[in-house]
Amino acid sequence: MKRTLVVGDIHGGYRALEQLLDKAKVTQDDKLIFLGDYVDGWSESSRVIQFLIGLSEKQECIFIKGNHDAWCEDWLSFGKGEEVWLFNGGKSTVDSYSEYSLENMEIHLEFFQRMKNYYTDEENRLFIHAGYSSMHGPEKEMYSSNYRWDRTLWETAVAMDKKLSKNSELYPKRLLLYQEIFIGHTPTLHLGITSPLNKANIWNMDTGAAFTGSLSMMDVETKEFWQSDPLPALYPGEIGRNGM
Repeated sequence: MKRTLVVGDIHGGYRALEQLLDKAKVTQDDKLIFLGDYVDGWSESSRVIQFLIGLSEKQECIFIKGNHDAWCEDWLSFGKGEEVWLFNGGKSTVDSYSEYSLENMEIHLEFFQRMKNYYTDEENRLFIHAGYSSMHGPEKEMYSSNYRWDRTLWETAVAMDKKLSKNSELYPKRLLLYQEIFIGHTPTLHLGITSPLNKANIWNMDTGAAFTGSLSMMDVETKEFWQSDPLPALYPGEIGRNGM
């Protein structure tokens, strides 16, 4: 049976991704939706990208672009990364490309350039890295950077009164646009939660793989989910983004 599986922020944790695909028994019949931030953190960012390129040749994959991916794309394009990026995991990404040829780096750049800002499926489910601020949805967003940086959508859902009816004038209009919304970007660890977290109709799939958490994958229909081991256990001797 074909499943649609959504994957949270990977942040260079190739070993976690490999473990997760095995745990979920992913087959070529499954559709995979990745929510972005493939790089920056653990030491195998370039390997993650190389693997995803190959995976997309075997089965249906949707790749959303995260804020860290946009930074890496700029570096691959211009050969120079912003200081803020280097201090937020970018250095480990640069190091992971040390033995890559210019030709292979160009292939990776093209992969970043093909990533989507967001994706909506036939069941009116939205998949986006961070969020959007427009009450009319991401297609009406004034600033495209919000796709990768906005936290207000998630913060709104977290702060909502659970008893608030969708018919109420107080119910956030942005949340009424979609049946469900799947995001990454803001680690659930900030709320003391280590698994995918649901607030209103939003599922947050960033379970802190960049830091002390695990990488997570979920079946969007059944809500069954799988998690890797915590990333520090998979990369002993590394600090990921814990030293930022």
